[in-house]
Amino acid sequence: MEAKHKLSVVIVSGLHSDARHQVVEGLLKDVPHSVALHHDLATAEKGTVHRTARDTSGMLSNGEAPLVNDCACCALREDLMPELERLAVDGETKMAVVELWDSVEPRAMAEVIAAHGEGLVEVTGVITAVDPSLVLPYLANGDDLAEVGLAAAATDQRTVGDTWARQLEYASVIGLVENAEADDEDRALLRQLHPTAPRAEAGSSELAKLALAGFDVEAAGAGQHPACALLPQEAEESGVSTLVWRKHRPFHPERLYEALEDLSCAAARSRGRFWLADRPDTLLSWDAAGGALCVENNGPWLASLPDAAWDMIPPVRRAAAALDWHPEHGDCCQHLVFISPGLDQDGLTALLDSCLLTDGEYEAGRTAWKTLPAAFDALLDPVR
Repeated sequence: MEAKHKLSVVIVSGLHSDARHQVVEGLLKDVPHSVALHHDLATAEKGTVHRTARDTSGMLSNGEAPLVNDCACCALREDLMPELERLAVDGETKMAVVELWDSVEPRAMAEVIAAHGEGLVEVTGVITAVDPSLVLPYLANGDDLAEVGLAAAATDQRTVGDTWARQLEYASVIGLVENAEADDEDRALLRQLHPTAPRAEAGSSELAKLALAGFDVEAAGAGQHPACALLPQEAEESGVSTLVWRKHRPFHPERLYEALEDLSCAAARSRGRFWLADRPDTLLSWDAAGGALCVENNGPWLASLPDAAWDMIPPVRRAAAALDWHPEHGDCCQHLVFISPGLDQDGLTALLDSCLLTDGEYEAGRTAWKTLPAAFDALLDPVR
């Protein structure tokens, strides 16, 4: 199949379903010859996914796609690409708006389209639709998606808060809807959570322009990787604060583990990378929202790799490491960001500092560090 011009694909995501619908309707009206595609995963328990295609005149088609390996998101991917390719070859559609179901995260869809749509389609924008008054309530919601009927698969263990955070932080554009209940604190929180994303009102010509401005899938993915994430800078506005905590001394594993509950609940959102004294070669990620914390092993720090391995490291990772490079420890560091209204910055800083190695522990060196209590083994090396 061949297309005269690549079909522009705009992904619209977000747990705020009403806001998402407003954004999609605005795009259809502002960009002539556009089609909106949506896969409703609410019927997945019955073994199918419901697909619709519509434009400003109304419904164009609808149908059912069977589940693939009992995975609703897999069915979405298998059914979406053929439809996008058909629209591209047909040549009558200028823009395809892919409206994701509530809990589907845009990164996976963007990467699928980029991988399989070469020559026919291209992602030109990823919009997360936002009602500013709901940013904090959703971010602070620690409920499992399954508990609120939004799980995308039977094995889905995500929470509302962490899903919402990733939807927001991956977007290239924030699509806003008006809500009289939103205040300055809500808007400040949104700006600090994703300070680099332009914001535009749903239904505005500006949002349509941003949707077609272009999107670098590879760069967006790198920006989400713990080793090179572009974390927010310190900020203070309307009672909302962003604390950036950076150190080059490792954590004492036991003291940090004992402080995890307080740290994970200290802010509406926290994320970053850190290192433990008993695992000095391992880059660990920190991802918390809604009081739920996820820590993961993300492989070795660059300083732990032999020189010959550096040629295989992406340039963006090497550049990020250079920003945190220490003459003794290389890129091994603590780089954590905490964002929240009413943030107790002094108390949080003191708690984090207390979890670092003391002078005596630090001076004992790496051989001694590795003998410290392995408090994180249960989290990082679960028994299968």
